[in-house]
Amino acid sequence: MITQKMKYALKSMMVLADERAGAGEALRIEEIARRAETPKRFLEHILLEIRNAGYIASIRGRNGGYLLIKEPAAIPLSELLRMIDGPIAPLMCLSRRAYQRCDDCADETSCRIRKVFAEVFWSYLVLIESLTLADLLDQPVAAQQVLSAASA
Repeated sequence: MITQKMKYALKSMMVLADERAGAGEALRIEEIARRAETPKRFLEHILLEIRNAGYIASIRGRNGGYLLIKEPAAIPLSELLRMIDGPIAPLMCLSRRAYQRCDDCADETSCRIRKVFAEVFWSYLVLIESLTLADLLDQPVAAQQVLSAASA
């Protein structure tokens, strides 16, 4: 399940991507919050994380704000998920980046719990790693379904 913080991140990234496709100007955080219909106080921290990852830039000054510096097709949703919400694996022993052996498991290769969840997770992983920010932009109906299903 994705967090509300992740939904705010996705909404703000879609606003920045739409702006990039249009006028291409930097947007102040107040404008991003208004367009994304998200609380401004949460966006400051979220946009800082995304900026530090190199997907957006911040510009100071009178005409400053945030802008998308990568193509939407070059921004994997799985990377945003990991950055904002942390590991996406249902079990730590299945995680690629945050792997940790289960304390109560004598043998991972024979663990029935791991096997069942691994099958489900690998299917999910193949799908989520194929999606980019561009997928949310190109298919507004699908984007709403992704956000709705993820928060259900």
